[in-house]
Amino acid sequence: MLPIAKLEAVARRFQELEHLLCSPAVLGDHDKLQKLNKERTELEPVVQGFSRLRDVERRIQEDKDALEDPDLSELARAELPELEAERDKLASELELLLLPKDPNDARNTVLEIRSGEGGEEAALFAADIFRMIARYAETKRWKVEVLSMSEASAGGYKEVIALVTGQDVYSHLRYEGGVHRVQRVPATEAQGRIHTSTATVAVLPEADDVDVQIDDKDLDISIAASGGPGGQGVNTTNSAVQIRHIPTGIIVKCQDERSQLKNKAKAMKVLKSRLLDIERKRQEEAMSAERRNMVGSAERAQKIRTYNYPQNRVTDHRIGLTLHKLERIMEGDLDELIAALRTHRQAELLKQGGGGDGMHAGAGA
Repeated sequence: MLPIAKLEAVARRFQELEHLLCSPAVLGDHDKLQKLNKERTELEPVVQGFSRLRDVERRIQEDKDALEDPDLSELARAELPELEAERDKLASELELLLLPKDPNDARNTVLEIRSGEGGEEAALFAADIFRMIARYAETKRWKVEVLSMSEASAGGYKEVIALVTGQDVYSHLRYEGGVHRVQRVPATEAQGRIHTSTATVAVLPEADDVDVQIDDKDLDISIAASGGPGGQGVNTTNSAVQIRHIPTGIIVKCQDERSQLKNKAKAMKVLKSRLLDIERKRQEEAMSAERRNMVGSAERAQKIRTYNYPQNRVTDHRIGLTLHKLERIMEGDLDELIAALRTHRQAELLKQGGGGDGMHAGAGA
């Protein structure tokens, strides 16, 4: 049952915003203008959907009244099923638009990928997963900035940490968090046996300064010469920064830049995002198990998705979806998977009665 009173309140607020955005006081205040414009943009799909719903309901009532008219009854009877189907579709869409908006959905994202079980093959798979997500980011016109990288001896990554920036990054990438499992014949396998390896992915919404306050006395900061395969230039200065957060024991290292200050700033971004994620999980522990320990211990049994190369198959175990287009998915074609996961999450939220009092203005939950 749609909350009509709430929809009417949204419509009234939208009209109020239309009026405010034309007032000289708002037009002369850039910050206020931006804020009200953003609110108007968020409310517009709801108001438009509610207006279409009212129009369809009016036409349904007119057709029902016309059933009593011999001249119009046949036409009305033919038109009613189509209008009723449209009404139901609009009502479903409005239910999704009214879902509570996750405040993290529009945030940039700190992406952490680590090799799990499987040795060298796991490191190669971790690199494949990073490439897959980076290619997906390209299709969305997001920017991927590597903050830290640790390469394995035979290639691939032991660990790679990147900042992904763009529009609604977290609302899409949140579904990539967890243990990814691969089943394939490694290039070094002489007898053609299929090996199983894993890589873990953590997806953390980027923390703003106002979200996480860190006391300087809680930080142990050390500087060292940058190492790794960055070329000669990266080794010429003591620019690598390692930050240990004493209360939690979290350690973050960044060596991507030659500038010590830039590396410190990037390392602080990662640290704040990890601390925000810890606090977020603590707050939600009593409400939902959805985000508990996104990565786990990287054991194969904790997998969220399997990539089976011999069968050209990708299976997402959370929703039981199997797609036979592994090559395209590894090239970043994640839209179908992510759309299915978003739809599933929306259905779960609807089952829970919306999961809150907020309003989602874009069905991107």
